[in-house]
Amino acid sequence: MKHTFLIVLLTLPVFAQSSSPPTNPQPRKVFDEVADSALIAMTKRAEELKIHGAAVVAYIEGDVTKSWSSKMVVVGVMKEPPTEKNHGANLLAIAYSKAAEMAETLKDSGSAGRPPMTGETGWQGGLIRKGKTGYLIAAFSGGPSESDLKVSQAGLEALAERL
Repeated sequence: MKHTFLIVLLTLPVFAQSSSPPTNPQPRKVFDEVADSALIAMTKRAEELKIHGAAVVAYIEGDVTKSWSSKMVVVGVMKEPPTEKNHGANLLAIAYSKAAEMAETLKDSGSAGRPPMTGETGWQGGLIRKGKTGYLIAAFSGGPSESDLKVSQAGLEALAERL
């Protein structure tokens, strides 16, 4: 039996160089509306590829990362349990690590052109694009990098339609 869990909005401002949030709430409101469509598209693509994991979409207003809004969904499973041969994997943590790397570099995950910093995975599977009013991020973790990228592309396309 297939289980897909939708974890509702995680909108936490991440203030880097400013103590105040962005002044225009409109793009963030649009993100809230579009994020669910993007996560549904990512879920559908992951299911087509027969992979499970965690999908994240995020929106960064403007040209500099000062805050973001994000949502996530679990597609089947959120973790790979530990075994005698490996430590297991927190797929949600990996997806958010990919997103955080992209928020810092403004490049697709795994393509920063530098070694990963502590907290980053350096793995491919996340995509970032400049939208109309800021940056759009989609990241998936759970399959091989090529499959993660296909799932992320589905989410990014849905975000780009309106943002």
